[in-house]
Amino acid sequence: MPLHEECGVFGIFNRGLEQNAVHETYLALYALQHRGQVSCGIAVRNGKTVDCITDMGTVPNVFTADRLAALTENGKGDVALGHVRYSTHGEEDEINNQPMVMSYARGSISVANNGCLVNTAQLREKLQSEGAVFQTNSNAELIVHCIARHRLETENIETAIAETMKEIEGAYSLVIMSPKKLVAVRDPKGFRPLCMGKLGEAYVVASESCALQSIGAQFIRDIEPGEIVVITKDAVYSNKTHCGQKTSLCIFEHVYTARPDSVIDGASVHRSRLNAGKFLAQEHPVEADVVIGAPDSGLDAAIGYATESKISYGIGLIKNRYIGRTFIQTTQSQRERSVQIKLNPLGNELEGKRVVLVDDSIVRGTTCAKLIKRLRAAGAKEVHMRISSPPFINPCYFGTDISSKDKLIACQMDIEGIRKFIGADTLGFLSLEALHKVADKSNVSFCDACFTGNYPVDISGPNYVDKFDYKIKK
Repeated sequence: MPLHEECGVFGIFNRGLEQNAVHETYLALYALQHRGQVSCGIAVRNGKTVDCITDMGTVPNVFTADRLAALTENGKGDVALGHVRYSTHGEEDEINNQPMVMSYARGSISVANNGCLVNTAQLREKLQSEGAVFQTNSNAELIVHCIARHRLETENIETAIAETMKEIEGAYSLVIMSPKKLVAVRDPKGFRPLCMGKLGEAYVVASESCALQSIGAQFIRDIEPGEIVVITKDAVYSNKTHCGQKTSLCIFEHVYTARPDSVIDGASVHRSRLNAGKFLAQEHPVEADVVIGAPDSGLDAAIGYATESKISYGIGLIKNRYIGRTFIQTTQSQRERSVQIKLNPLGNELEGKRVVLVDDSIVRGTTCAKLIKRLRAAGAKEVHMRISSPPFINPCYFGTDISSKDKLIACQMDIEGIRKFIGADTLGFLSLEALHKVADKSNVSFCDACFTGNYPVDISGPNYVDKFDYKIKK
């Protein structure tokens, strides 16, 4: 069942469009809503003024007609940033909403970030010892502090960003608005996706290609891991000083996080999930009458399983489309209640049948157990659980908020124990070997640390402070 993922970002440099850049940003955030439902925000540069609105809630709840009008009343809006947020490890304070707009000696700087640094504690304490004052506990503010300091000693913002990238470690996909530029930055490992496109003469950047499609923009390419892309009114150019490292895109983008209509680093997310289902059927065959998927991220894998196994695919769970992803709830009891009103078994499709239920993951197991119980109550004779990823056995430090082994059922039980706990007749997880084959067209390598413990960034150095133990001094 669902994990916590950080957020989505969008930026546009409005060259030639008649409407204010806010309108395209608003539509793009709708397309990225799956990446974060706790808060959202838009910042727009109207001439020399930067107007920004952020608030807790989803895009349609936050951006009413009046608020959109307020963002556009001061001018055409030549550059805009957008952000949707899921906050990690309980940090849901409104003060951490993005985009963040800050002023310094060179003017204003606005930033939207997707990711999580692993050396936050050390950097923050270093900057505080030098006199820096922080208003939030967000990585975005920390990054802005670093960029601002380097900008005072460099000739342009992209060089300041390149210097900052020498200091920060971990996952970050950034969209930055300066007085004259829109800058997109992807960390050298490429943990989180970031791509760019074109809408008429306007350039856009986004966490996923689905956001480009939603506004009618043409996809140009993915931003390379380590690349800094700079967009001005006259040119688009790159700084690739930090490119060329071994890449580590989070494999869970293909398993769960991204929308199926996105293409990330050359690989279709929809195709990856079909492949996962295909491999699941090969590795864990079973005699059954119908294959169903847990909406939404389990549906494509279920189709793949049904196609490969020659078992009929059916719609066994009806989703309430007006309820967001259950990771927006902060407690386990809230998540379980959300699932109860979010998914309803379809009795006519299940009664008296042997059912294969396909989902993307099992984290704690309690939500899955309740779902299987409801399938049986709806008449399913057997329920065979199939998971399109391996068991989670390690915390993630890069944005997918698997914070503790204590919360991972696979660290407490073997597969047979998990099967008994969730109440399935059989249980099968996708193998690690098969997982690395699902995105067969990808032009980057993957991070699989949550399954293997092989972290692509060193988190065990003498100065490392675990982000889950670190407490901000207030």
